[in-house]
Amino acid sequence: MNDGPCRNGTVPKEMDNHFVSHKTLTPGVTLVIILSLFLFTACGPRYVVIDRRPALPPEKKEATKERSVPETKIEKLESKGVQYGVASWYGGEFHGRPTSSGEVYDMYQLTCAHNTLPLGTTVMVTNLENGRSLELKVNDRGPFVKERIIDVSYSAAQMLGIWEKGTAPVKVEVIDLAITPVLRFTLQIGSFTDEAKARNLAEQLRRSFENVYVTAVETLTEKYYRVRIGQFDTRDAALRIAEKLSQMGFKVLVTSR
Repeated sequence: MNDGPCRNGTVPKEMDNHFVSHKTLTPGVTLVIILSLFLFTACGPRYVVIDRRPALPPEKKEATKERSVPETKIEKLESKGVQYGVASWYGGEFHGRPTSSGEVYDMYQLTCAHNTLPLGTTVMVTNLENGRSLELKVNDRGPFVKERIIDVSYSAAQMLGIWEKGTAPVKVEVIDLAITPVLRFTLQIGSFTDEAKARNLAEQLRRSFENVYVTAVETLTEKYYRVRIGQFDTRDAALRIAEKLSQMGFKVLVTSR
């Protein structure tokens, strides 16, 4: 590429035939021509945009067939009640102690404490400040602070975005789930009330993982779209994929539901 007048301030010889000699022009007109040449031929700076989001490996190409997008699996769960209030969390001080249900409290499991719901009930807890939602099992009693309606585990507080602040306004919906034997495990990478966001994440994950799908849980007041991978026959098999997802920057929930 020709360096042009931007390198040394002179006009190349091949351009002489297209311009009037500077000797015949006034200083003002000469200055205008020089500035015009500089603007049209100057090489401007180059900018680089850096995307700091976790990158997925390149999409695997299929030469003979197109990948089909699975339909959303609709799982209608009947809501038996909706409650609004403040949620808090509890962790290390109670870790390893027995809960009201007789189970040993594990701060890394997705459980919660509620004062009136039957022990063993599954609830959908939604943080009203950020829209994050999570299914939790009631296995303890509490909280014992006025205006607080639920205490979630340490792990649940992190996933719901409650851990750092300590409390958050939430919606608690009771879900009536049939008790079935645990046979397989699945990975949940996100839960959204916006179906488009769930589908976009699922499409991104399909570039690197198999059996990615969106499942919808419908309650009395809301429909949640969960992005999942699996199922896996063993917990170890699920954890191997969960580790890969974690290294890519995703928060992963290993679930048997």
